Amino acid sequence: MAQGWVERGLEDAETEMNLSTTLDVDDDGRPRRTGTLWTASSHIITAVIGSGVLSLGWAMAQLGWLIGPFVLFVFSAITLFTSRLLADCYRSEKTGKRNYNYMSAVKSNLGRHHPCFPPLVIKTNVCSSRILNPSINTGSWKIYMCGICQYVNLCGTSVGYCITSGISAAAVIKSNCFHEKGHEADCNVQYSYYMVGFGMIQIVLSQLPDLHNITWLSVLAAVMSFSYSIIGVVLAMYQVISGDVGVTSLTGTVIGVDVTGEEKVWNAFQALGNIAFAYSYSMVLIEIQDTLKSPPPENKVMKKASFIGVTTTTVFYMFCGCFGYAAFGNKAPGNMLTGFGFYEPFWLVDIANICIVIHLLGAYQVFCQPIFAVVEDSMSKWKPGLKLLTNEVKDDMENNICCVEYYFGNHDALLQWHTWFLRSCSLLASHCLLPNRNVHGTEEDQEAESQGDDSDWLELCMLACVFGSSHCINQRGLSISV
Repeated sequence: MAQGWVERGLEDAETEMNLSTTLDVDDDGRPRRTGTLWTASSHIITAVIGSGVLSLGWAMAQLGWLIGPFVLFVFSAITLFTSRLLADCYRSEKTGKRNYNYMSAVKSNLGRHHPCFPPLVIKTNVCSSRILNPSINTGSWKIYMCGICQYVNLCGTSVGYCITSGISAAAVIKSNCFHEKGHEADCNVQYSYYMVGFGMIQIVLSQLPDLHNITWLSVLAAVMSFSYSIIGVVLAMYQVISGDVGVTSLTGTVIGVDVTGEEKVWNAFQALGNIAFAYSYSMVLIEIQDTLKSPPPENKVMKKASFIGVTTTTVFYMFCGCFGYAAFGNKAPGNMLTGFGFYEPFWLVDIANICIVIHLLGAYQVFCQPIFAVVEDSMSKWKPGLKLLTNEVKDDMENNICCVEYYFGNHDALLQWHTWFLRSCSLLASHCLLPNRNVHGTEEDQEAESQGDDSDWLELCMLACVFGSSHCINQRGLSISV
């Protein structure tokens, strides 16, 4: 009997040694990170070079040749400076502990008692004292405020990408319609349907475990962003060379000719906002840095990746903004591709719009994965017994059945959570932000056309069915069962 227990103990020890040698983990116990300078650069380029690059021509038209390029350089310098500061916040200065997201970095730096509000100690007698305000921690509200700002920004960006993808996909259909039926054809496009299709694809992509597992998607998205940016620049250069250009000036749009004084001020501030938005990726910088392997130190690699990403995007922004303004002048459209119309060369504009949609598939995940991660981490802390899919690691071979049951149970929970989030973004994009969804004509000449209550209700029913509604909808004779 004793010999049997000894042999079993030796076997268990040998099994544990084999597991420890085969388990490839980092210093924090998580799966070993394999990200490099180039994967981080691709994530940054995917996050930074968004469809906002196509609005830089309009922004330059509002600011003019004098201020426009200068503002681009200023925002690129600010972005590079702040990204270098954030890169040093990935590991805590004293402990070296990793901060997996932006909120963790804020907590490690602002989560202490503020020096202006030290605990107030009142001595009641010689032998005892009472702390009057032991719970005052001014860092807590800063942590939550930073977290709210970050994740509201991420959610807003996700909704914006959903809208842009629907518009770009609808533009392809509209362009082909004009090409086949003539320029006078009625080519109304209802692009909320394309937002639904975009959301369906995102449901599949959102099942990827984390940001580290979508490197291939970020590389593809980065290539697509380069593609449609180059197409826009080439078309603008061709228009400049052909001589069919608009009127430009050092100060942009002219008061009394192009806009009123109030519109000039408002558009100038909006242009500054567009340029600032075009450089925004700090909200996912820590999450991107968490994919890097070490050594070399993560902060040094991230600083180099930020320099590569910001420099590359600034060059593309300068080309898109300057050539877009030179081509269309003070009448530059909000989307440079729409300035070339839906006519010729329709196939090249179609390729650019398809590249935008593919790019947004990857960019959407770059901004959504941090949201998924923080919610799943919060669920684990709220209910420690719940081991989520990516954290479920079992060494005991006797619990294989339990592992399998947990695996599929948690996968179902994650699928429902991801689907709920994507459904909310799609519904918000197609019905709350865009109440008039039938749009035709160019961006500068859009007209809304009501299609009736039945059509709107059918759209809502379709969205509910596609994204997993389990109810029967019955109103005004329309019945849909799922």
